[in-house]
Amino acid sequence: MRKRSKTVKSPIKLSAFKSRSKTVEQKLKPPRGEERRRIVVEKFRRLGEDIYYRLEAGEFPYLKIPSRSTKNIIYDPTLRQFVLGERFFVRSAKNVRHLRPLTQLVWVAYTANTLCTMDKTSTLRDIYYMAQADGIDFNDQQESDEVITELETVLGVPREEFNIFPEERSAIFGDLTIEYTVREYKGVRVNLTMHPDGLVIGPTLTSADFIHCEADKAIVIEKGAMFTRFIEEKVHKKFKAILIHTAGQPPRATRRLIRRLNLELNLPVYVFVDGDPWGMHIAQVILSGSARAGHIPELATPDALWAGVYASDIVKYKLPSDPLTKVDLKRLEELKKDPRYKDELWQKEIATFQKIKRKSEQEAFSRYGLTFIVSNYLPQRLKELSHR
Repeated sequence: MRKRSKTVKSPIKLSAFKSRSKTVEQKLKPPRGEERRRIVVEKFRRLGEDIYYRLEAGEFPYLKIPSRSTKNIIYDPTLRQFVLGERFFVRSAKNVRHLRPLTQLVWVAYTANTLCTMDKTSTLRDIYYMAQADGIDFNDQQESDEVITELETVLGVPREEFNIFPEERSAIFGDLTIEYTVREYKGVRVNLTMHPDGLVIGPTLTSADFIHCEADKAIVIEKGAMFTRFIEEKVHKKFKAILIHTAGQPPRATRRLIRRLNLELNLPVYVFVDGDPWGMHIAQVILSGSARAGHIPELATPDALWAGVYASDIVKYKLPSDPLTKVDLKRLEELKKDPRYKDELWQKEIATFQKIKRKSEQEAFSRYGLTFIVSNYLPQRLKELSHR
């Protein structure tokens, strides 16, 4: 495909939306709800008009699509997250090989615009099956997901903004009152302690307004069992914390919500994952984003702090552990060379993992009793990190 360079607009400085008050002022928040929907629909209108008028003029329509190749995904040390570079490619109806993917992209844009104008939501899986009904040929869902991601880069907005979501699997719990902005529930207020299992982080919760928050921090937890333990031990009260369960690698909606809590409510974010290289990677994705989503800056929370489990915790607390596999050790070597892990803490813990060649899970603290992690480990770790 023919490639050219183009100028990429500077990322919006979302720090401008940060509020130092626990009650969020409307003027400090980025647009959501009806206002944000109008902005997205306008982007679809311009995209459609561009294609229509080219056809009307007897020209072949084309789209300039920012490249998401590894060569164009850059870690920006100033922003402390992945961003796209300046490369892009042109997909034109003039090229026979481009007709199929261009048609797929235009169909996805049409479908997404319909969702927005009707104020409906859809899952990635739904889109794949809807395409079959309209005679759009996707080999599998992976291909349709890829086209949806291309649409994100063309519009400059994440898929959640045009109402396409993955299946929900993460949850949140804490003393935060939200107000829904979606139709039918607009104006309804809910406190996130209302359900003992936490509330699912879905489209309606992600787009809700923050009304009042009694918490002064957010604790992000990889494992469901530990999330439940923290709720049972009333961590949200003892530590004035919003608790977020990521269910492993956090879904994008969850990462956006974490960022909002940090920027809009000024809450420090502590990320608690398993003590292995894969847990470190989950924490770093929350901090700096993922390479696959480098085109969406709204998914990273650079000021979040990795809170463990550290390799040094395995040694200090004599935690039950398993040997690191060859794959684990190879991954550690990769992390060691990754610029995102250059800080002293990350390098120290990577070196310790390589030395002890052991890994451990969050639940390993249970060897000292069910409450040890809340009564001993957590307060000590939060104290340490508060002085960083």
